Amino acid sequence: MKTASFARIRLGITAGFCIAVMLFVPFTSAISDQTSSQTVTEPYQYHTYDALTDELHSLQENYSSLMSLSSIGKTYEGRDLWMVKLSDNVETEEEEPGVLFMAAHHGNEWPGVEICLFFIRYMLENAQNSSLPEVQNVLNTTQIYLIPMVNPDGVTADTRKNCAPNHGPFGKKPTITSYGVNLNRNYDDPWFLAYLFPLRYYLPMILPDASFNYRGPYPFSENETQAVKHFTEAHNFSISISYHSYGEFIIYPWMHTTKQTPDEMLFRSVGENISLINGYYLLVKNDRLIPLYGGTLGSSENWLYREKGALAYTVEVGNERRPTSPQVVFNLCMTQTTVHLYLCQRAQTIESEKAALHQT
Repeated sequence: MKTASFARIRLGITAGFCIAVMLFVPFTSAISDQTSSQTVTEPYQYHTYDALTDELHSLQENYSSLMSLSSIGKTYEGRDLWMVKLSDNVETEEEEPGVLFMAAHHGNEWPGVEICLFFIRYMLENAQNSSLPEVQNVLNTTQIYLIPMVNPDGVTADTRKNCAPNHGPFGKKPTITSYGVNLNRNYDDPWFLAYLFPLRYYLPMILPDASFNYRGPYPFSENETQAVKHFTEAHNFSISISYHSYGEFIIYPWMHTTKQTPDEMLFRSVGENISLINGYYLLVKNDRLIPLYGGTLGSSENWLYREKGALAYTVEVGNERRPTSPQVVFNLCMTQTTVHLYLCQRAQTIESEKAALHQT
């Protein structure tokens, strides 16, 4: 039984690798063809919240059979948290595997927003492109969800945190003491560990409410993370990426501990194929960089794995916080589109791969 199970796992991993290679070759050509025609020399203009809102509504109106647009909640300042769904039966909850992409938990990290928006446009505009049959195939077999701007208040204010007022570290003071919570520390992922191991989990940085890494008075204290929580609890998906910038590396659960997840083999398989496509560094257990990058409590990838069992990753894109070169931004978007297509195809087999892994 074990031999047969491991054979199935190896077959799944091999299939995933082959999918990555097959996708990478044609899309490498596409990147080369499209980037060669890029002659823009002005600094790249990132989408503001209002510009993103306008474009998402326009796309939904023009491609209503493939795209739905809804608000999953509102921020402290009243902005909608937009969620896009892409599918051939967009108004129906199907049994097809789901994939989730999110960006801009941190309001000063903008490239992820462009990556998500680029992917939405790319899928819609190429849905009938006979030279790219994988686009139609993914739309027919996957439910794709995107939350392009998790922290629109922070994006508008160009600040890492959101803009809600704080009333001391535990929310008990009658007066406002500072503003903003780091949303990617506000998910409920062993919250208590920071008190048991304060240095390992950077308690001096996540407890003071004026800190850039303040995690909030309690898990899901913020409108934005509450909205993501309620949305994810109501939908099924197998794989997720949350985009940040920068560093060109990939993180998966549970980097804050030496304990491996039950799905370590799958996390590495999928992560290595992401790395094959975008060239980023995959952090694995015992990596020397983990104390610097992996000791994060309250992050989305850890909570999504614990709550949903999703293969959830954080991807730090690019080698600068906010590149201004149009060519650089285009390359980031096109490369991650290739990653998205690979993940949508790999999602078709993830559950069976998990089952085989857990039988051993």
